[in-house]
Amino acid sequence: MKRLELKFTNEEGKVATYSVDNPIEPANPSKINAAMDEILKQNVFATSGGDLTAKKSAMIVERVVEEIEMN
Repeated sequence: MKRLELKFTNEEGKVATYSVDNPIEPANPSKINAAMDEILKQNVFATSGGDLTAKKSAMIVERVVEEIEMN
C-alpha cells in the first residue's frame, strides 16, 4: 500500500507526520505544497509540541509485506 506522508515541524521543533492512504499518482508537487500551506494557515492539527510552524517534507512511501510461512 502506498501512503503520502506530510511532515511538519511544530513549536518545539519536533516533526509531526500526517498520512494519506492511496494518494493520487503521479504526485503533483505544487498541489501538495498548496495543501500543506493551507494546513499551516488554517492551523488544522494540534500536536503535543504545539502548533505546526513549518513544512519539512512530503513523500510517497510504499510498504511491501512479504509473509513468511511457518512450519
